[in-house]
Amino acid sequence: MSAKHTLLILFVVFLLGSAYPTGKLGLNDTIPPILFGALRMSVVFICLIPFFKFQKVEKKFIIPLIGFSICFGVAVNMFLYLSINASSILAPITIGAQLSIPFGIILSSIFLNEKISYKKWLLITTSFFGIVLLAFDPKVVEELIGSLLICGMAFFYGLSQVFSRYLKDLDVKFTNTIMSLTGFIILIILSSLFEGNTLQTIKNISLESWLTVLYAGAIISLLGHLMMFYLYKFYPVDMVLPFYALFPIFGLILTYFIFGEIPSLITVTGGIIVITSVFFAQKIR
Repeated sequence: MSAKHTLLILFVVFLLGSAYPTGKLGLNDTIPPILFGALRMSVVFICLIPFFKFQKVEKKFIIPLIGFSICFGVAVNMFLYLSINASSILAPITIGAQLSIPFGIILSSIFLNEKISYKKWLLITTSFFGIVLLAFDPKVVEELIGSLLICGMAFFYGLSQVFSRYLKDLDVKFTNTIMSLTGFIILIILSSLFEGNTLQTIKNISLESWLTVLYAGAIISLLGHLMMFYLYKFYPVDMVLPFYALFPIFGLILTYFIFGEIPSLITVTGGIIVITSVFFAQKIR
């Protein structure tokens, strides 16, 4: 990979890692978590509308499109921001999000009949061991709900990638526009049901919090993924994807500078095990 493209992929994983501390900033300023996810999806939808071209969807694509939209547009956003909202420390959930890769590999083997080598199984098992090790951190034990929620996010992220494999023949702008609209509609309904007084809450959102929503939708979701798709034009997936393992490092660094959070030794050890296992698991074909 050229130096220019290496810097670009590092910037992409920086954006992905920044989702956790910037999300926390928005939630701390009184945006409820489900509403935050809904507003994020609305930003993605608005940005994609100018490029949207309606097309007739073949019957074989309908269920995968619905599954992708619900898993990625609804479940990933809901579990992500619920976990951030439920946690006072971000390090464990930033690391726990890495489970999306092992979940994706396992689910691909189940639904797509992709073979998993013994080396990959070993690395997947090791990554889960790293997460188990995190559970021995007293601070994590106190915030078990946040850790379980991020595991839910990782599962649905992995499942959404399986559905996306069935949609590779559809235009990515079309699928993501449908996904973001579905995510917004369902999440705004869930926010109204469980968080209440949604319209009044939106009216009271500060400019700073709107900036975190715009950042999450336009910069992380759209710009980050567009740059990733750009890199896929030059390099195979197995060369680009391992860099995803680096996003927790950037997330932890930003968390330190924004919130002054210093991970414990157990968290660092578990994080190294998870990140290393995921990195090499993605490199094995």
